[in-house]
Amino acid sequence: MMSSQKDAGIPLNHAPDGIGYKLLELPLELLALLESDTPPVLTLESSTDSAILRSGAQSWALRQKNTSNALILLKPSDEASSSQIRETTLKAIATIHDTVELIVEAKETSAPVTKGKWHERFARGR
Repeated sequence: MMSSQKDAGIPLNHAPDGIGYKLLELPLELLALLESDTPPVLTLESSTDSAILRSGAQSWALRQKNTSNALILLKPSDEASSSQIRETTLKAIATIHDTVELIVEAKETSAPVTKGKWHERFARGR
């Protein structure tokens, strides 16, 4: 028997760990800030539409999006086989079906001054 025929590959086991994982998609500018020598402090706030991630003057809205292809998180593990030999295996600990994306929030601007509706102006003159 050839040595390549003995190699059965790396065993894969289904072993969910019960933790609900979310994949967060970071914009390149935020990733650059987080990898800098002086990473910023991030805060998470609520709004009427979504959660808001803030860093100084910058802010991003968190939006969940579904993916058609599931992502499987794998974790390496050393387990003893039936022959008491330790072998490296992989455990599928979670399957992710959606991701969270960050969308740049528009800067808050002051509300425009309204001059009233035409029917309100008309009613006052009668």
